[in-house]
Amino acid sequence: MPRPTFPKTLREFQSQFSSEEACQKYLASCRWPDGFVCPRCGSQSAYELVKLKRWQCTGCRHQVSVTAQTILHNTKIPLTVWFWAAYLMTTDKRGISALLLQRQLGMRRYETAWMMLHKLRRAMINLEREPLRGEVEVDETWIGGTQAGLRGSRQLKGRKAALVLVAVEKRGRVTGRARMAVIPDFKSATLLGFLKENVALGSTVYTDGLKSFGNLQQWLIGTYHGVSRDQLQVYLDEFVFCHNRRRQPMAAFQTLLGLGTGRKPTAYQQIRGGTNLSRPFNQDPIPTY
Repeated sequence: MPRPTFPKTLREFQSQFSSEEACQKYLASCRWPDGFVCPRCGSQSAYELVKLKRWQCTGCRHQVSVTAQTILHNTKIPLTVWFWAAYLMTTDKRGISALLLQRQLGMRRYETAWMMLHKLRRAMINLEREPLRGEVEVDETWIGGTQAGLRGSRQLKGRKAALVLVAVEKRGRVTGRARMAVIPDFKSATLLGFLKENVALGSTVYTDGLKSFGNLQQWLIGTYHGVSRDQLQVYLDEFVFCHNRRRQPMAAFQTLLGLGTGRKPTAYQQIRGGTNLSRPFNQDPIPTY
């Protein structure tokens, strides 16, 4: 089953993914690039149950969902809508707000658009991703602005801004992959914890100061007009995701749909409070901007 090519234009995308059946075939080709294999009996023969979003083995009649183990599992929203949302997120470097997504896709409720975008953001992190390697620049930045009259660690007392740690691979004149995390303080244990999780052993770490990510705050304000206290980390993940895959639109698109990331779908109740977000470097609430 050959994997379809990724569309280069909006017209190509609209033509390629114009129906539920077309979206299901794309998911099937991504799940089984070498052809269907029944997980129960090993048979390579099956037929598609379009309305059920499943494939049924002709041998043992076992049914396999094409959306299983993706963020689309058991969704009631049409796959065509999900595909459009994922495409818009991966092709517009400015990002897309829930309000704009609602308008562009003609959705009735803002809450549905908001929930979809947050589900997609939670699929951006591959649980098996490789750590940064080689020469890595590390620096901290304030999201929300520094506090007037306070410097260094004194800003941590009753702070209104959030402290974020950034690490970026150096690749000559261009930047490589990046990582970002909200942190509670400048303590060495906090910094070492971030480095152990995100940077490979044997790498060379520089702390000379990063300027290539100075547009992070402008991106947050310009596109989203501020970020809630519970969701900041996933917006940082989105920024990093777009940077790391800026030259790989097909890989970014498939990652957002939850293909190969090891991410299970997130319940709406968990998304609302950010309860599913693990914050190893920050147990304190994140302020509102």
